[in-house]
Amino acid sequence: MKRSLLHTRTLMLATVLAMSLTTQASAQCSEVVSGLRLPLGITQSNLGNLIVGETGTRSPHSGRISIVSTDGTRRTLLDGLPSGINDVNEPSGPAGVFMRGRTLYVAMGIGDGIQAGPFPGAAIGNATPSSPIFSSVLAIHFSASVEKTTNGFLLTSDDESALADGSKVTLSDAVGGLVTLELIANFPNFTPNPLPTFPPNVRGSNPFDLVAVEDQLYVTDGGQNAVRQIDLTTQTFTTLAVFAPVPNPFFPGIGGPVIEAVPTGIRYVNDHLLVSLFRGVPFPVGPSQIVSVDPISGAQAPFITGRKTAIDVLELPDGDDTDYLVLQHASLGLFFTGPGQILRFETPADPPVLVSDCFTRPSSMTRDDKTGMLYITEYGGRLRSVAVP
Repeated sequence: MKRSLLHTRTLMLATVLAMSLTTQASAQCSEVVSGLRLPLGITQSNLGNLIVGETGTRSPHSGRISIVSTDGTRRTLLDGLPSGINDVNEPSGPAGVFMRGRTLYVAMGIGDGIQAGPFPGAAIGNATPSSPIFSSVLAIHFSASVEKTTNGFLLTSDDESALADGSKVTLSDAVGGLVTLELIANFPNFTPNPLPTFPPNVRGSNPFDLVAVEDQLYVTDGGQNAVRQIDLTTQTFTTLAVFAPVPNPFFPGIGGPVIEAVPTGIRYVNDHLLVSLFRGVPFPVGPSQIVSVDPISGAQAPFITGRKTAIDVLELPDGDDTDYLVLQHASLGLFFTGPGQILRFETPADPPVLVSDCFTRPSSMTRDDKTGMLYITEYGGRLRSVAVP
C-alpha cells in the first residue's frame, strides 16, 4: 500500500513538471567526442578549445584534463591527477574547471578522503587517502603554444606531495612544453558530524565547481553544502554561505528526514553568484533550485525554483535582457529518472521553455560566445553540442 501511494505521488510530481514546461520543439544534440573519463566540468579557453575536467575511472590517479577542439579532436593536457573511490562507491577526482587568461583553476573532489560508514548516510574519515590533494583547488598555468601543441603532461605522486607541501611544480612534455601547477587551497577532507547512533560520523568536503571574480575565487562544496571564498592574493579561504536542508516529503519511505542542498554549478551574473542546488536523496522533483548569493555578505535568496537536480546555470544575452539556461541532470520522478534537460527562462519567475532533452545524466555546460553553440558534458563520458536559437 505504501509503495503504491509513493508511486502515485511520484507520477503526480512528474506530471506537474511536464505541465510547467512551455511547449517547443526540442533542439537536436550532436556528439562532439566520447570516451571521456566521467567528465564533470567544462570551460572554454581564449583559443576556442573546450577544456574538460574528468573525474577519472575506478583506477587510482586516473583523473585527467582534456583539450577538445569544437570539431571533436581530443588531446590530453594533464593526466595522472588524483582520483579515488568515494563513500558512495564512485570515482572522485577533478571536477569543475574555470579558465581565465592562461590559468586554469580546477576543483578537486573528495576522492577517497572519506569512506562509507556502518549504515546508509554515515561516513568515516580515511586516515590514509591515496592523495594529499583531494578536496582542494589547483591552478595550472600554461601558454597558448602549449595548448596548441601538447599531447599531455603527467602528474606523479611525488608531484602531489610537493604541491601539498606548498611548492610549485613544473612539468615538461615530449615536445618541450612546460606547465606550472600550484595548490591554491587545500580544504580539510572532512569535518566532524557526530550522530546520536554513530559519534565518529563525518561530513566530507567535496569541491564541485568554481568561478573567479577579480582577485577572489568562489567554490561550491557539495559535501559541506557551502560556497567557499578564496583570496587569490593571500591564498586563504573562508566560508561565504551555507545552504540549509529541506524536509523530505518521502520520509520515512525513502531517504532521511531532510534533503541536503548539494551545491554544484556556480556563475557570476549581474554582481551576484548564481548557485545550483542539486539536492540529495531521493532527488525528487521540486526542491532543487538556483539561488542568488551576494559575494560580499553571503546573503542568499531563491532565484529559479521548482526544479529537479539542477546542476548548472548560464546567463544568455537576449537583446537588452538576460535569459537563463538551467541544466537538469534528470527530469522525472525520483533519483535519476528521465532525460537530462536544458530549460530556458526569460525571467526567473516565468515557466521554462524546453530547449533540449537529449542528454543522459549531463553534468556541466559552457557556451561559445562567438557561435552561440552550447557544449554539454555527460557523466557517461560524452561531450555534446546544441545550437540555441
